[in-house]
Amino acid sequence: MALQAIHEPRPRLLRSQPGAGALLQAAIDPLVAIGMLGAAVALFGGRFDGACLILALLVFAMTFPGSLARDGGSAGELALDIVTGWGAIVALLALLGWSSRTLEVFDPRVLLAWTFATPAALFAAHRLLPRVLPRLLAAEGLRKSAVIAGANELGRGLARRLRADPMLGQRFAGYFDDRAPERINEPVLGSIAALPDYARSHPVDVIYIALPMASQPRILKLLEALRDTTASIYFVPDIFVFDLIQARVDSIGDLPVVAVCETPFYGFNGLLKRVSDLLFSGVILLLVSPLMLGIAIGVKLSSPGPVLFRQRRYGLDGRKIVVYKFRTMTVAEDGDVVRQATRNDSRVTPFGAFLRASSLDELPQFINVLQGRMSVVGPRPHAVAHNELYRKLIRGYMIRHKVRPGITGLAQVNGFRGETDTVEKMKARIEYDLAYLRGWSALLDLQIILKTVVVVLKKHNAY
Repeated sequence: MALQAIHEPRPRLLRSQPGAGALLQAAIDPLVAIGMLGAAVALFGGRFDGACLILALLVFAMTFPGSLARDGGSAGELALDIVTGWGAIVALLALLGWSSRTLEVFDPRVLLAWTFATPAALFAAHRLLPRVLPRLLAAEGLRKSAVIAGANELGRGLARRLRADPMLGQRFAGYFDDRAPERINEPVLGSIAALPDYARSHPVDVIYIALPMASQPRILKLLEALRDTTASIYFVPDIFVFDLIQARVDSIGDLPVVAVCETPFYGFNGLLKRVSDLLFSGVILLLVSPLMLGIAIGVKLSSPGPVLFRQRRYGLDGRKIVVYKFRTMTVAEDGDVVRQATRNDSRVTPFGAFLRASSLDELPQFINVLQGRMSVVGPRPHAVAHNELYRKLIRGYMIRHKVRPGITGLAQVNGFRGETDTVEKMKARIEYDLAYLRGWSALLDLQIILKTVVVVLKKHNAY
């Protein structure tokens, strides 16, 4: 028995069920990367020996299950995901090789060819696999047949995802429901009671039970009847119609519990996140300290007022924190009403406009990271006044505060940087913030950092 979370597809949040399609989807990135390493070695007449095997194992560990790219988006989004994800892995491998003094073991030509050929191969694989895999699974008899007990909102949502995602390797055969077809506007294969007989007489591989938990006696009766079948059974509780964050099954002693809303940074993940924040922010501050001194002098000379702008924001668990930025305006608002910066804002000084366009005004926030108030990557902190406004207007707004706010975030690299002059824009930003909480990984953080560099260079929505 398993619990399966169902979410709306931005980004891909439905986890693949076990099977040939899911296994191939998880292995596509390491298979392509290791295959290209072997091709580069062969191209230059080398041997795939111990050093290459160790490198291949490291690449496998960093890319399995496949997470470099998010399928289903545009070609440009896919390419950017691959380039930033692969760039982050190459940077980590280069740092590891430099620190361990093992880079000289490899032929530089092999490393260069592998580094630049792999993203192209990954792009081709991610574009071709969704087209080829369903036919391959069907030809080999590996595509599974799935039915759903319950044609309610949850069941229909699950069916949409089964139909839309060929990488799942499942063919949706139909619903079983006790209601009349005209009431649910969906064709049904039979009643709930008819499902066990259908599963025994037809090739049904997977059964999803999407009945409301209020129907417990009916569910238990159905489960008992399905014991006489060979189908895999998944229960989709109706609590999953709600927006879940880091949903998982856990236990307190021998009592199973379901996490409905939890931070991704518990246990080892929390330690990994904090250590990476300390290392990254410490290195950045050491490198840019002369630049920060020059900016401080420029702010002081360009307009009267303090060098640093301090503003109260909501941090981890909704506690108020003080965030530092270089002052870019003639005012330093931090009251009950705070007006967002807009394009051609008269409050922004000429030097401040340069700082905002280049995002150099954000550099003091690396001090906040060292203090433990912020993270390098996370939902951007909003002024307290804005929080109090939007928490009343946007469902789930305060969930973003289950993690430390970040200097950059998933919303900012997806076009939601700068002014949010409508509630719809803020809702879209919050959707990305919550998607970050659901799908966090160390690799995702590295991708966001690299994408931030691209966004800053483009100066998109910076004012």
